[in-house]
Amino acid sequence: MLTHKDHFHGSDLEKIEKVYGIKKEELVSYSANVNPLGLSDNLKEHLARHLDVITGYPDREYTQLRREIAAYTGAQSEYVLVGNGSTELISHFIQTLHPQKALILGPTYSEYERDISLGGGISLYYPLKEEQNFILDVEGLCAQLHEGLDLLVLCNPNNPTSTAVTNKNMRRILDVCLQYGIFVMVDETYVEFAPEPRDISSVSLTNYYTNLIILRGTSKFFACPGLRLGYAITGNLDLLQEINQKKDPWSVNSLAELAGQFMFRDESYIQKTKELIHSERERIYQELSSWNSVKVYPGCANFLLVRILKKGIDAQQLFDHCIRQKMMIRNCSTFPFLDETYFRFCLMLPGQNDHLTEAFLRLLK
Repeated sequence: MLTHKDHFHGSDLEKIEKVYGIKKEELVSYSANVNPLGLSDNLKEHLARHLDVITGYPDREYTQLRREIAAYTGAQSEYVLVGNGSTELISHFIQTLHPQKALILGPTYSEYERDISLGGGISLYYPLKEEQNFILDVEGLCAQLHEGLDLLVLCNPNNPTSTAVTNKNMRRILDVCLQYGIFVMVDETYVEFAPEPRDISSVSLTNYYTNLIILRGTSKFFACPGLRLGYAITGNLDLLQEINQKKDPWSVNSLAELAGQFMFRDESYIQKTKELIHSERERIYQELSSWNSVKVYPGCANFLLVRILKKGIDAQQLFDHCIRQKMMIRNCSTFPFLDETYFRFCLMLPGQNDHLTEAFLRLLK
């Protein structure tokens, strides 16, 4: 097991407030990776008009909510499982599968390893390589798969590298995993921000592979982390039944159920988000690519990973420099395989992105 260092998470605004003496309301978080448009006005109005939904229990089977998710993702509704955020569903899945040895693509989110270890399993890492811009060597990974593994974990697009595995390459990985009896968990938290989500998403593959589960949430793309609405998709109906038997009833509250029945049909908000992130990702990538003091890696998500090339400056210094200007980025030295020269930031509104790059300039140019 790798040792994970402490860090400031994008949700740790109270901790930042205490350490730096800056009111959390004044901070702009470029670390939380949440849609900068905020909650949809359409959704706000819809929830306000139907607030009395909380006076009743939600549908125990979440039938309509699962239909809306299926229509949005292209999945079969009977393959959809909803939960109190994707974090809950990841835990339930790992507790059900109970893997003894897992392989995780890294650097990535540390909670996968934590859940596996809580169940008594151990985790190995397959490192994405800097010299390949952190793009997965699919054949290299497949060569490391063997019968001693129970589980393969991928975040796609990956956090913090923002790189992605295509649907075609995922088929190759799944075929090899099926041969060795390895289950594959794909976290698609950021897939909706990708230029062409259907080229990356593995949802269509759930029709053909029973050793696949996909996890998604609404926190990032729909800007509602406090709603705690997540969902899983798998064609393994026995697995779904087993997880359902272990889950608490009504783990998704009535308000989240109502929101989920509406948000996936909010086409204007969805399109506006995609246009904003796509244009800002390209614009800021091109800007940073022109600097000699950093290396920015091509990304598919709503954030970019950057390596500092300027001597004498590290990610913690840049973090301190930005936080004192009330902007919070992510020091990525806490991720496996990354050192103190790496940082990550999410894309915000154009003016906010300009403000951040101007702050970078003052220290890095």
